[in-house]
Amino acid sequence: MKKENVNSGHKCTSGLCSGALVLVCTLLGLGFCGCAEMSGYSSESLFPQDVSSVCLEMFDNKSFRRGVEYELSDALAKRIEAATPYKIISSKDRADTVISGQIVQVGGSILSVERETGRPLEREVLLRAVVNWKNLKTGELLIDNQTVTASASYSEYQRQDFSYASALAANNLAQRIVELMEKEW
Repeated sequence: MKKENVNSGHKCTSGLCSGALVLVCTLLGLGFCGCAEMSGYSSESLFPQDVSSVCLEMFDNKSFRRGVEYELSDALAKRIEAATPYKIISSKDRADTVISGQIVQVGGSILSVERETGRPLEREVLLRAVVNWKNLKTGELLIDNQTVTASASYSEYQRQDFSYASALAANNLAQRIVELMEKEW
């Protein structure tokens, strides 16, 4: 009985096959270790580890709409407690860091109008704030005059008003500020 050659269609010279094998192995090896800086997936927290507490100062309000600073400060305190490993401390003397800032714009715009009457159907509230976050132990500015913007829409036809949308926008702004508190990738 005759044995059939499995590679009957391919004749391989020993030098060519071993050279191709070396090339493939080299490319695979470089592919696995090519990025020495990357650490891959990690279960490490996205927030700085040397911070455990935050003093949240009341945001200044440079706009003509009053009360938005209270909504933002309240929403930010709740977001920090819920989404970060940090605790809110009322005293700057006992806190590791302090967050402060100012609301620089509270604006509104019309998103859509009723075709027949020209009456606004949907409006938008825009909040813009400048945020600072300082490490009180080292003096380092973790967030340095970063401008953050958020918006929310409302409709009078759904019995919503400006205060409803400004509370939503303040919550969205607080979420963006907490995202800024994360470490860079």
